[in-house]
Amino acid sequence: MDAALAHAVAASDDADSYRDVTEVALARQPWDQERAQRVREYLQHRTEEQYGAWIEDLAAHGLDDDVPNGDEVIFPDGYDRLPARLAAGLDIRLEHIVTHLDWSVDGVTVTTGRGSFTADDAVVAVPVGVLHSGDLVIDPPLPDPVGSALGRLEMNAFEKVVLRFPTAFWDKDVYAIRQQGAQGAWWHSWYDLTAVDGTPSLLTFAAGPAAVQTRGWTEDRVVASVLAQLRRLYGDRVPQPTHAHVTSWQDDPFARGAYAYMPVGSRLADHDDLATPIAGVLHLAGEATWGDDPATVTAALCSGHRAAANILGRSIPISALWAES
Repeated sequence: MDAALAHAVAASDDADSYRDVTEVALARQPWDQERAQRVREYLQHRTEEQYGAWIEDLAAHGLDDDVPNGDEVIFPDGYDRLPARLAAGLDIRLEHIVTHLDWSVDGVTVTTGRGSFTADDAVVAVPVGVLHSGDLVIDPPLPDPVGSALGRLEMNAFEKVVLRFPTAFWDKDVYAIRQQGAQGAWWHSWYDLTAVDGTPSLLTFAAGPAAVQTRGWTEDRVVASVLAQLRRLYGDRVPQPTHAHVTSWQDDPFARGAYAYMPVGSRLADHDDLATPIAGVLHLAGEATWGDDPATVTAALCSGHRAAANILGRSIPISALWAES
């Protein structure tokens, strides 16, 4: 199926969705209707878990970066360890909410609630959702190819639900728990995070339609909905969680979603086009601007290194920049 899907994606055009290419690939398999439906449902959930988007809204090429480069790493104390290290010794001004950014070939002026700042260059590393919101006014508006690329990308609906339990009730050495069928429309996958700090914990996602429809629910209601499905699978073995955490990226005014995705009509080049330097003074960065591995922390860091290299007027290998940081 993966091989057939790769061929279908390669033959697709900008108007095709990921649903379209999965149907082409499924039609090439010698499976009965029940098996085909199970694979169809799995691929639908894959788009939700990878990009927080409904399969018919995601572009055919939207999962081209599905396989990460290198090891995946968890930061038990939070991702802020990365910027804290990078910020050491720098003049960092927190809690300056930027409302306007004016640019010309002569430089940039940034207006905040705590005064204005003028510089030769500016790196704009806010999420696509904020750029779409209008909360940050960029004047003049972003020219092409940056402006058109931004117009084709969208922010997703993707929330994490982490539940901690007094004891583990699931089978040993099982990292992923999955269910299919109507009951798995929203809560279909759970991942064992116990190895992170030794506390029995499961992670699941409200992604795509589930994130949209549960938006505005209380944490207790979300947890109750998740527990109902776990108890459907494990019965009375499921205790009440000792702690729960539900993210709310959709309602964060400084994010407006978790990360960007390629809707139908977008192009693979849009990610990199978004990082095109503007008038030599304005440089967009962030996960959405790194075409090799968007939607990742790696992409965010690499895009920042690229913006710095552009400002410095140097061609610096990414590996060297990583070593410097």
